[in-house]
Amino acid sequence: MASEFELIARHFTPATPGPQAGVAFGVGDDCAMLAPRPGLRLAVSVDTSVANVHFPADAPPEAIGYRALAVSLSDLAAMGAEPRWCLMALALNEDDDAWLAEFARGFHGLCRTSGTALVGGDVTRGELAIGVTVMGEVPPDLALSRAGARRGDVLAVTGALGGGAGGLVLWRRGERDLAHPLLARYLMPQPRLAAGLALRDLAHAAIDISDGLLADLEHLLAASRLGARLEADALPLAEGLVEALGGEEAHRAALSGGDDYELLVSLPATALDEATRRLAGLGLSLTPIGVTSTERGVAGVALDGHHGWQHFQGGGE
Repeated sequence: MASEFELIARHFTPATPGPQAGVAFGVGDDCAMLAPRPGLRLAVSVDTSVANVHFPADAPPEAIGYRALAVSLSDLAAMGAEPRWCLMALALNEDDDAWLAEFARGFHGLCRTSGTALVGGDVTRGELAIGVTVMGEVPPDLALSRAGARRGDVLAVTGALGGGAGGLVLWRRGERDLAHPLLARYLMPQPRLAAGLALRDLAHAAIDISDGLLADLEHLLAASRLGARLEADALPLAEGLVEALGGEEAHRAALSGGDDYELLVSLPATALDEATRRLAGLGLSLTPIGVTSTERGVAGVALDGHHGWQHFQGGGE
């Protein structure tokens, strides 16, 4: 197996971003040295993606690289933060240069399109796993959190739901064409960065939907000390979901399936039209699905015990 330093030099040392990107020192030093822009706060998040837990080990390596960064960037989107830098720690059980080249292609491709500079990390031997830390900037008075929702807010979601869970079902059935809309949503989710920026001065609170709508809604409501009433028939379903799963399972996937990486936002009713207009300009829908209330819990949907993915409790599958 090639040394850690050879692998980093070959696959994970991009062109030096330079001072204009806020990078004094990047890949190749013991630490990265970064310079956030004056007046902005640093938003930081980390996610670990483990083979056959978060993604199939035999998925296309380009998709694995892309996905590992995308799921972390989704957290920045939920905070209304603009991505700037990332760190990546990769564990591999063998040195497969062709696999690494495709993995790096997916990772670096999303770095470029999202404006994120890879500034350091680590490569080690072990079972396939990728840890990605992302850092972004946000004005302190515009940062979104889970705790800001207010009574009577409209709850709305970007895009459509259930596609991640539907894609996983199709993968298990043997579908391998990433052009399929459900498989694309599962393996190559789109972090809603532009939506987070567009809504951060309108929304009171936000969270990204990674563990399932109900699970993540409950996180937001707990932080805001509120309850909610959902309109079950209002849930926007991903393209092809009903055809793939049937109506009942499609609805369950939208509520509890996870891996959607859409944004759930809580915003005043007076801001809904403007929020919808802004996202339409980005080619993205915003669908109201309920309202917050002072009565704790979630009303309006059947709760069958499957509230989303939980690593140490068996999850929602």
